[in-house]
Amino acid sequence: MIAIRALRLRSTLADVTQFRDKNAEDADSWLTVTEDTINSVIESLEKMIEECNTGANKKWESIDKQTMIDSLKELREWLSVRALLFRLLGEHKEVCYQPSGKPYLADHSYFISISHTKGYVSVILSDKVPVGIDIEQYGQRVHRVAHKYMREDESVRLYKEDATWSLLLHWSAKEVMFKCMDTDGVDFRQHLHIEPFLLQEQGDFTAHEYRTEQKRSFRIHYLLHPEFVMTWSID
Repeated sequence: MIAIRALRLRSTLADVTQFRDKNAEDADSWLTVTEDTINSVIESLEKMIEECNTGANKKWESIDKQTMIDSLKELREWLSVRALLFRLLGEHKEVCYQPSGKPYLADHSYFISISHTKGYVSVILSDKVPVGIDIEQYGQRVHRVAHKYMREDESVRLYKEDATWSLLLHWSAKEVMFKCMDTDGVDFRQHLHIEPFLLQEQGDFTAHEYRTEQKRSFRIHYLLHPEFVMTWSID
């Protein structure tokens, strides 16, 4: 709609020339991204309509129901990321993915990181350095896998008499480090270390990686929400 209005407002020869020289390429790019976005949404909706029709004919198996649920979740997450990007930048951006699954913007105007958990999506951008963000839903399952990523020299502290928050923060922070490193063969327990910190509703702490030759240090920022923890790094 914005691009169409801009085209209609060009009435004089001078305006048309200015639009051709300075704005036509941007308008064409915007329309292309918008068209791709609409096509992706239509493709997802058509797939779900087809699956609903199958279900209406009583041919649905349990695996088909799960496929439908997964498709709805993927579409919701896809739309949420685009909505967040538009809110952050005021313009549409095409998100692409490397074979590893790492996201990047098609025009390479910003570094980007994306994370999602049940009911929430998070996005972080930087025009200077690689970034990482992670969001994890609050839950007790983290206790069963803590031995896979918690080191003996890392401290589990209580927040509101609950150790879950600390375990989630350690896991989430190491996810952020892994995203920023963009390196294969990272063992969360062996190669990533979180220094002790005072656990509060929000704050930051220092972390180190021992996988690469650089042996980088990270400043990890965090936020505790009743339903999730979120961590990010912009160093």
